[in-house]
Amino acid sequence: RVLLRDFLPRGSGIVTRRPLILQLIFSKTEYAEFLHCKSKKFTDFDEVRQEIEAETDRVTGTNKGISPVPINLRVYSPHVLNLTLIDLPGITKVPVGDQPPDIEYQIKDMIVQFISRESSLILAVTPANMDLANSDALKLAKEVDPQGLRTIGVITKLDLMDEGTDARDILENKLLPLRRGYIGVVNRSQKDIEGKKDIRAALAAERKFFLSHPAYRHMADRMGTPHLQKTLNQQLTNHIRESLPALRSKLQSQLLSLEKEVEEYKNFRPDDPTRKTKALLQMVQQFGVDFEKRIEGSGDQVDTLELSGGARINRIFHERFPFELVKMEFDEKDLRREISYAIKNIHGVRTGLFTPDLAFEAIVKKQVVKLKEPCLKCVDLVIQELINTVRQCTSKVLGPRQEETERIVTTYIREREGRTKDQILLLIDIEQSYINTNHEDFIGFAKYALSSEQHPPPQVIRRGWLTINNISLMKGGSKEYWFVLTAESLSWYKDEEEKEKKYMLPLDNLKIRDVEKGFMSNKHVFAIFNTEQRNVYKDLRQIELACDSQEDVDSWKASFLRAGVYPEKDQAENEDGVQENTFSMDPQLERQVETIRNLVDSYVAIINKSIRDLMPKTIMHLMINNTKAFIHHELLAYLYSSADQSSLMEESADQAQRRDDMLRMYHALKEALNIIGDISTSTVSTPVPPPVDDTWLQSTTRGRGLVTVGAATWPGPEATSRRVGWKAHLTPDVFHWLSPSGSPRGQGRQGPWDHHPGARSTGKNGRLGRVCRNSRRP
Repeated sequence: RVLLRDFLPRGSGIVTRRPLILQLIFSKTEYAEFLHCKSKKFTDFDEVRQEIEAETDRVTGTNKGISPVPINLRVYSPHVLNLTLIDLPGITKVPVGDQPPDIEYQIKDMIVQFISRESSLILAVTPANMDLANSDALKLAKEVDPQGLRTIGVITKLDLMDEGTDARDILENKLLPLRRGYIGVVNRSQKDIEGKKDIRAALAAERKFFLSHPAYRHMADRMGTPHLQKTLNQQLTNHIRESLPALRSKLQSQLLSLEKEVEEYKNFRPDDPTRKTKALLQMVQQFGVDFEKRIEGSGDQVDTLELSGGARINRIFHERFPFELVKMEFDEKDLRREISYAIKNIHGVRTGLFTPDLAFEAIVKKQVVKLKEPCLKCVDLVIQELINTVRQCTSKVLGPRQEETERIVTTYIREREGRTKDQILLLIDIEQSYINTNHEDFIGFAKYALSSEQHPPPQVIRRGWLTINNISLMKGGSKEYWFVLTAESLSWYKDEEEKEKKYMLPLDNLKIRDVEKGFMSNKHVFAIFNTEQRNVYKDLRQIELACDSQEDVDSWKASFLRAGVYPEKDQAENEDGVQENTFSMDPQLERQVETIRNLVDSYVAIINKSIRDLMPKTIMHLMINNTKAFIHHELLAYLYSSADQSSLMEESADQAQRRDDMLRMYHALKEALNIIGDISTSTVSTPVPPPVDDTWLQSTTRGRGLVTVGAATWPGPEATSRRVGWKAHLTPDVFHWLSPSGSPRGQGRQGPWDHHPGARSTGKNGRLGRVCRNSRRP
């Protein structure tokens, strides 16, 4: 009807089984094009109808199947206004043919998918000879457009209504009003279609119907297919223009995000002989920039979800490596036993009067050797992070270049690994080769004697919240406290203000052991216990301390290691107690052991400080900085010298596809913004119609049906003795009664209402009853 052409399939049952997207474009010549066969122009619209039916059957089969995949049809004609219509399947209640049992829900989902788009208008089509309050079209439209901003009602089959009835109240927007109102149309009957009635003649007959009908002649200029087409074009233009600011903002943000990526493709020329070399050079340069940004840090494209690149390496240098150094601390009893052996072996058969220097040097050298393991582990951790960073940077490189680039850089990092580890082992050997007892930070024998007489305040090693996990349930169960760990004690307070101290636990004879997580517990637990089997706190042999994460547990363990509280050993002590008791009974030996023990602590602390300072510098110089220089200065040469240069320099299919897609998207966005600018400056729009009373859609319907109204229950001057089949519409507050044609004939307000059944049966008319207010007044 809009196109003045008969090309849409008609028939019984469900005919539209796939959405049809119909684009109408004003043109001097008339023809049609399908998206699935672009090369062909259809000038015979009977062929268009046949192609719609054939394309539907190709996807859905021939036995009434449906599909949400749309058919795209573009029609150029001098008889249309620029408009896009989407013809959707009607709702089927009972499946037929190859339709699935849930056909009704599938069709509803398909319809909602299209009408939910904010940029579209909804045509809610309802036959005039059907109860408007039962319209599925209006119900679905209300679900996605509750304010009625996008819904236009269309009333069909006005010529098929019962004689003496009309839809005047509906078309005047008085009954069940819509914000954009209703438009009535009169279509050809099946007899007219079979008789090949011309559409122009049908439009003339439609015009004559509205002009001659007494109920519609006063609004004939607002009825009919031509007015519907004009209204749709105007209101869709208005609706689109109202949506333009948000759409323009969205398109501009997309365009800005593409600008940087498209920059390198703007001047792309496939016939340029230097294109491949330039592409390879640009790839290497971009890879070097990305790698350096990830290592050195950069303000753009910062990852806010997790640490990456240089931040993770920094964490290894200043958190993980110091933790590994502290973790390799020696067992106190083992160390004292080794010192005592060293002193006795140096004295030999003699009884020494003085503490021997050689015992101190022997113990220190033995402790320095233990530094090799954590230092080499630190190098391994940094290498793994570097390789991960290289992999992340090469992920932007497509084709064979990605694998080759990653292989070359990773191989270079592995080569630097050997030199870096050799240099670190050399540093440890240097520390071991000469024990500098004249170091300014070393306490020495004289300084130790002086410091032993002074008692400086204990240094705080760590503060933080911990949960004591094994307090008796009678006392409230697990409880969180603020803990303060010093070199001498562990204290806990009510809160971080540290005013109300709950307890102070000396660290003497304490050790740490792991505790398995409890059932359904998300806490990570470790325990502190006394090696002499004494109660640690009140009647508890051990205190179970809980943290939120395993990282927190490891961090607290490292802090306890610094305070001299070491993990429990699995293996049994392998020294007999007789010898230990023998040493402890010699007061002079005990003093010498204590002296060397403290001197070893002092000197090892100096070495640890030096190693902690030199390790990051060595790794940065020999590995990270050299890798950056290699990428900038040598990677290109290595790529050129690889076995297959042509494949490396050739643009991959994925890269070409990515470039074409990006350029296509970029130009489409620019064209869309230009079109929006033209619409904004050239289109004259009208405001959206004001809101209407749509409580009929918003209220919860209690019941609809047919009632018989007689003289006994119809008060007022309109009472008659005849019985008529009326339509009733009952809501929580209002009871409407309508004529069989749907026209409102009256309503009762000020509910709620009660139903009072009559005492006698009225035969096939049903039971006689009254609708009354709660006051029992009819």
